[in-house]
Amino acid sequence: MRTDSIILDVDGTLWDSTPVVAKAWTRAVREGGCTDMTVTADMLKQLFGKTMKVIADLLLPQTDEEIRYRIMDTCCEYEEQGLEEDESDLCYPGVVRTVKKLSEKYAVCIVSNCQAGYIELFLRKTGLAPYVRDFECYGNTGRNKADNIKLLVGRNCFERPVYVGDTQGDFEASEEAGVPFVFAAYGFGNTEGAAAVIRTFEELADVLEPC
Repeated sequence: MRTDSIILDVDGTLWDSTPVVAKAWTRAVREGGCTDMTVTADMLKQLFGKTMKVIADLLLPQTDEEIRYRIMDTCCEYEEQGLEEDESDLCYPGVVRTVKKLSEKYAVCIVSNCQAGYIELFLRKTGLAPYVRDFECYGNTGRNKADNIKLLVGRNCFERPVYVGDTQGDFEASEEAGVPFVFAAYGFGNTEGAAAVIRTFEELADVLEPC
């Protein structure tokens, strides 16, 4: 695939933060009144990739709407604390090395449905900020992933971008944005119809070539 720019998803594509986040969210939902609820990593793998509002609706459907979104705000707060304090390597093998390598030939960017501040946290923890040209997320714009992909592509004047993600939602967003999709098969989800499939993040360097 010829490209001038690589736009990356985060969760399930660059790293797996679900074990850390599950502990943080369990604390938040229990403090919010759901005292018998335990959030697991497997639950999060089914939810990540959706916007935070949709995640709140799916995770806490029986909770009053106002309380539900307040609990989700606390989930995000505790999540950030947990990730900042965690010292383990949450990235998939070869991510940091491969992103650095790719940035020598392509513009590397990130678009995620995450809350504001999450991408910045990822970049701090991995040291990848100097290698990522631009990023956008739902928390910044209130827009869905397809819109944010188009927004980022437009402001950077990319001509042949690709999007790399791991879920059906990522594939559908890429289709809507008119951007070829590379499926990270090692991640959280499944999809069909991708322009290319990688089974490790390191394979991304092999399926792309500069324009």
